[in-house]
Amino acid sequence: MPVRYEERERAVVVAGVGGWVPPDVVTNDDLCARLDTSDEWIRTRTGIRTRHVISPGMATSDLAFEAGRRALGSADDREIGAVVLATTTPDRPCPATAPDVAARLGLVGVPAFDISAVCAGFLYGLATAAGLIASGTARQVLLIGADAFTTIVDPKDRSTAVIFADGAGAVVLRAGRADEPGAVGPVVLGSDGRFAHLIQVPAGGSRQRSRSRSCGPGEEFFQMEGRDTFRQAVERMSAASRHAVESAGWCLEDVDRFAAHQANARILEAVADELAIPAGHRLSNISRVGNTGAASIPLLLAQAAEDSSLAEGHRTLLTAFGGGLAWGAATLTWPKLPTA
Repeated sequence: MPVRYEERERAVVVAGVGGWVPPDVVTNDDLCARLDTSDEWIRTRTGIRTRHVISPGMATSDLAFEAGRRALGSADDREIGAVVLATTTPDRPCPATAPDVAARLGLVGVPAFDISAVCAGFLYGLATAAGLIASGTARQVLLIGADAFTTIVDPKDRSTAVIFADGAGAVVLRAGRADEPGAVGPVVLGSDGRFAHLIQVPAGGSRQRSRSRSCGPGEEFFQMEGRDTFRQAVERMSAASRHAVESAGWCLEDVDRFAAHQANARILEAVADELAIPAGHRLSNISRVGNTGAASIPLLLAQAAEDSSLAEGHRTLLTAFGGGLAWGAATLTWPKLPTA
C-alpha cells in the first residue's frame, strides 16, 4: 500500500508541460491504399482518424528533444537536476537515449537515463522522478515520454499499423508541498510478467541472440494479442485507478478530468465506463494522434492544457497499461501553467 500523500515529507509538483508530434501525417485513407482495411473499420475499432509519423532519418531523440524543449519553456525555473526518458524505441540498444537528449538541451553533466515500461513508461517515470526529488538527488526533473513506434511496427500488419504512431510529451517536476496545485498524488504501479507474450518484440534481445540464430519471420516487429490485451488493460487500469484515487483521499466522483493512455477508443471507453467517469470529463486525442506509447499521457496533457480542456484546479486521474505487463495510475490537481 503506498504511503498516503499527505504523510510524505516532500511532494513532486508539475511545473511545466510540453508536447510535440512530427509534421508528417498518415490518414486512414493512406493506410487503406496499402492494407486490406477501410476507414470505417479503423475508426470503429480504434477511434483513430489520423496519426503522425517520423520522416526518414528522424529518431526518438528528436521527438524527445522537442517535447523537452517545450516543457522547459513552460516552466518558470529551468534549472534541471536530472532527465528521465521513458521509451520503448531508443535510438540504439546501447547507450541510452536520455544523455543525448539532455546534451542537446544544454543539460550536460546532469544524470540522464532511460526507463522501459512500454505504454506505462510515463507513470513509471513519474514515480522515478518523485524518488529522485524525495531523496534530494535532484530538485527538478525533466520527465519525457517519447516513442517512434512506427519504427518497430510491421507496416503490413493491419492489427498494429493502424494503431501506433510517433510523438513525445514532457513535464518538468519540482519539489513542493502536497497541498499546492500541481502536486502529484501516490503513484500506484504494478506488473505481471506471466503475460509478457501478449505485448512483445520477440527478436533483438539477449534471448534470441544467445540462440545463435537469426530471427524468425516477423519477430523483429512489435506483436500484440489484441483480445487478451484488451481484457487485461481494462482490468488493470480500472483497479489501479481506484487504488490511486483512494490513496489520494479522493472519491471517483471528485475526478474532473480522466487522462488515460490512448491505447484505442474501445479500451478508453471501457475503462471510463467501469469507473463511471462522465463523458465530459474524459480527455482524448487518439482520433488525431493514435497510440504514441510512453508519450501518450504527457502529450495528451500538453494538448489538453493548450486547448483549455484541462485547466487550473481540475482534479485529474492518470492511468496507463503496457507490455510487461505493466500498469499504473496517479492523481494530480492541474496547476496554472503557460504552454510553449
